[in-house]
Amino acid sequence: MNYISLDDYRKAWVFRHKDIPVSSDDAAKIKPMSDERAAVLWSTMVSREFDHPDFFDDSMWCGQDKSFSDEVNWEAAWENGDALPPQEILEFLGWEANTTVYFCMARDNVIETTFDVFKRNWQNFMFLADGSLLVGKKRNSVVQFLESGKAKLGEKPSA
Repeated sequence: MNYISLDDYRKAWVFRHKDIPVSSDDAAKIKPMSDERAAVLWSTMVSREFDHPDFFDDSMWCGQDKSFSDEVNWEAAWENGDALPPQEILEFLGWEANTTVYFCMARDNVIETTFDVFKRNWQNFMFLADGSLLVGKKRNSVVQFLESGKAKLGEKPSA
């Protein structure tokens, strides 16, 4: 099984927050991966060596400063209750609404959805911003959301 039910997801509370509700249609499209599926995706798209962003080092693309070109403050938009992530992030990514995206928090904690669902519910996802990476299927652009309220805009190597 590739996914677990959102109801069974250990951090599902972020999608049930009373102040930023997620529609039932969007909730159905927020798909936490099983540990096994998450590990495969993490190893393929993020790191074969490290299980969590806290452990990234400069031996891998996601730990290298040169992989990231700019930094944006996401926290101000979040605190303002902005409906969408900061424009700089959206322009940098330039992804279509139906792009499959992966919100990668750790080797055993990845959520799959579409870019439009992520954008509409980005504030919920930011409760999980602890070095988490937003990567797109067949896309090289990446955003790393830091707990500090910053987002690093970067490129991962072509597969």
